[in-house]
Amino acid sequence: MNETKGARVLGEPENTDEKQAGRYKPGQSGNPAGKPPGARNKVTRDVEALLGGEHEALTRAAIDKALDGDTAALRLCLDRIAPARKDSPITMTLPKVETVRDAVAASQHVLASVAAGEVTPDEAGRVMALLTAHKALVEVGDIEGRVAALEEKQ
Repeated sequence: MNETKGARVLGEPENTDEKQAGRYKPGQSGNPAGKPPGARNKVTRDVEALLGGEHEALTRAAIDKALDGDTAALRLCLDRIAPARKDSPITMTLPKVETVRDAVAASQHVLASVAAGEVTPDEAGRVMALLTAHKALVEVGDIEGRVAALEEKQ
């Protein structure tokens, strides 16, 4: 922004403190019909055109090379057939979380599990994020109940 009062830099919109009318109506995107079902990405279409319908033959050739001991082909096949999981389920017994106090107890249990080496800090962080979200829901439910009780009294 230009420091001089009243002056504007060319191309900079004027601040009128009013919501400016856009090209589209509220709640309507620039493409209300959306992407048609079955529409393919341009890159996907280009790759398919380059392969010229040879998908099956190329796949079969990669599998045959992998079976013949080609480690690069084997790695390619395994990465496509059974990709490495980004995360895996963990087993952790947590107390039932119905109050904020229960959430604190559950988080202490998670921290103890990390300290004992039972779960990784990353896994614990994800569990803690779930506990935090659940605690917020419990708090909102508690406040809602208190408001309803106050309204009944009046």
